[in-house]
Amino acid sequence: MQNKSARFYAFLSIGAALLTIALKLGAYLLTNSVGFLSDALESGVNLIAAIGAVWALTEAAKPPDEEHAYGHSKAEYFSSGFEGALILVAAVGIAIAAIPRLFNPQPVEQLGLGLVLSLIASAINGGLALVLLKAGKRLHSITLRADAHHLLTDVWTSVGVILGILLVSVTNWLILDPLIALLVAANIVWAGVKLIQESGSALLDASIPLVERQMINEILSPYDRQQVQFHAIRTRMAGTMRFVSFHILVPGAWTVQQGHDLCEEIESAICQALPNMNVFTHLEPLEDPKSWTDQEL
Repeated sequence: MQNKSARFYAFLSIGAALLTIALKLGAYLLTNSVGFLSDALESGVNLIAAIGAVWALTEAAKPPDEEHAYGHSKAEYFSSGFEGALILVAAVGIAIAAIPRLFNPQPVEQLGLGLVLSLIASAINGGLALVLLKAGKRLHSITLRADAHHLLTDVWTSVGVILGILLVSVTNWLILDPLIALLVAANIVWAGVKLIQESGSALLDASIPLVERQMINEILSPYDRQQVQFHAIRTRMAGTMRFVSFHILVPGAWTVQQGHDLCEEIESAICQALPNMNVFTHLEPLEDPKSWTDQEL
């Protein structure tokens, strides 16, 4: 699946969400466990989030236009932020279902079959999460990575629910069932907050990752021997797209052609090393004091 687009994986996530919802709802209906219900509600969030991801990835893939000269790639951050908000809504829904059970515990029924259904759903989510993480890294997609992390949270949630329900069956402490559901709610609140924080940071033009900034510095450093210096290096990212701008200071005696050739050489080297990178350079004479006044901007 190396050549598949991000939208393909988003549609794959929709299919998996539909299947796991059916399995987890079946587990809840068989067992009457509010723990399994909380797990099913989280998969419902997965479905809505996957649908939102399809929209975001479709929007992000649109080419630049007159109103959006830098493209539409930031649409992905709206999707991951929306997913984080949905996770918080799911946590509230779980709490609403679980709190009454604290005061009126209910017995757990047909536990064996319910556990089997939940285990199958967890295996599906776990396998898909690994696929999405790999694809998200390859395609530089925050939407796929957010979906993958949410699915991994879902898997750990399911494991906790399964262990807790087994403990209920062994001890007959029925109050453990709603307590497990509330722990699930607390866990996914944490995941939702982290997603919202990550999306908000990116919408504020966060810098590209440190490892990518170091790669740019490694490309620029050899030019010091050619009496070339750099400053005002600024980076930002928007979905899959990366942007870097900087000033190139060269001896004032250089010709326009020499300066232009150098800019082209550096821009090409960065773009080859970092796909989806947009490079903007500004040439300045090394000896002019005015060339140094804007280096801290």
